[in-house]
Amino acid sequence: MFQALGDANTVALIGLIGGIVLGLAARIGRFCTLGAIEDYLYADDDRRLRMWAIAIGVAIVGSHSAMALGWLDPLGTRYLAQTWNPIGSIVGGLLFGYGMAISGNCGYGALARLGGGDLRSFVIVLIMGLSAYVVMSGPLAYLRVWVFPEEMDLNGPQSISFLAERLTSIPAWLIGSVIGVALVIFALANQRFRRTPAQMFWGSVVGLVIVSGWLGTNWVATHGFDGEPVQTHTFAAPLGDTIFYLMTASGNTLSFAVGSVSGVLIGAFLGSWSKGHFRWEACEDPRELKRQMLGAAIMGPGAIIAVGCSVGQGISAFSLLAYSAPVTFAAIFAGAALGLKQLVSGLSFITER
Repeated sequence: MFQALGDANTVALIGLIGGIVLGLAARIGRFCTLGAIEDYLYADDDRRLRMWAIAIGVAIVGSHSAMALGWLDPLGTRYLAQTWNPIGSIVGGLLFGYGMAISGNCGYGALARLGGGDLRSFVIVLIMGLSAYVVMSGPLAYLRVWVFPEEMDLNGPQSISFLAERLTSIPAWLIGSVIGVALVIFALANQRFRRTPAQMFWGSVVGLVIVSGWLGTNWVATHGFDGEPVQTHTFAAPLGDTIFYLMTASGNTLSFAVGSVSGVLIGAFLGSWSKGHFRWEACEDPRELKRQMLGAAIMGPGAIIAVGCSVGQGISAFSLLAYSAPVTFAAIFAGAALGLKQLVSGLSFITER
C-alpha cells in the first residue's frame, strides 16, 4: 500500500473514509454537540447527550483495547504526550463553547451543514479555520505559547487510566475499559433512549470511527517511512490545514486532516441527499451573519488553546482518558450554555445591533 499510495495519501484515505461516516452520522443520525446541549437545556431531552456518552464509551474501550494489543502507542498521541495545562483547557473550552453557541455550530457541525447546502456554514468554516491558524502558527502564536506554554511530559502518558495504573498497579487498559463500559451502561440506563436504536447505533459508529483513526495512523506511523503522526478526527486546526492545502496543493501533500474534512463534506452531502434534505441556503440577515462570523472567530482560537474542539477533546482525547478531556468538555458545555442563554434571553449585544 505504501508503495502504491505513499504514507501521506494512505493516512488521507483513512481520514476520508472515517470522515464520510462522521458526515453521515451528523446528517442521518443528528449527531451534534450544540444540538445535544440545546436539547438538554431547553427541551428536557438528554438523548443526544447520551449519544455522546455512547460514542465516548465505545471510543474508550476500543482505544484502550488497542493499547493492550500494542496497536496504539499512547505516547505517540499529542493528547497524552504533552503536559496538560488546566488553565488552557478551561479558557479554551469556554471560548470554544461560547463561540459555538454564537455561531450556531461547531466546526464539525458547520462542515455537516455545508455538506447539506448551507452556505452560511461555509463562512463559519473559513473563519474558524483561518482564526485557528492565526493563533496556532500565525501572528498570535508567540503570545499563545507564552501564555499557555507547550511542554512534553517525560513522566508517562497524561491519562487518567495510566495514572490509576501507577497508583494501583491495575493495567491501564483494564481501567479504561471499565470506565468505557460504565459510560455505555449509563447511557443505556434511560428507557427513553433505549427506544431510539438509531441514536444508539450512530453513537456507537462515531466511537468506532475515532478508534479507526488511531489504529490507521498508528499503523502507518509504525510501518511507513515518512514519520506520519498518530492522530484521529478533530475539526479546528484541520479546517485551516485544508484551506492551506487547497492553496498550496502543487507543493504540498495530502494529510489525515484534509481527508477527514473532505470526508465529512462528502458524507454530509450523501446523508442529506438520501433523506431529501439537501438544499441551498444563504443568510438574509446581516445581523445573523455577523453573529455567526464572530462566533467562528472565537471558536478557532479557543480550540487551539484547549488543544482540541468538541470532537477533538470531547471524544478523541476522551478515548484516551486524557486529563484534559473531561475538563475541556465541561468548559465547552458551560461556554455553550452561556452563549445560548444570551441568545435566548436577547441580552447579547451581538443580537441587538
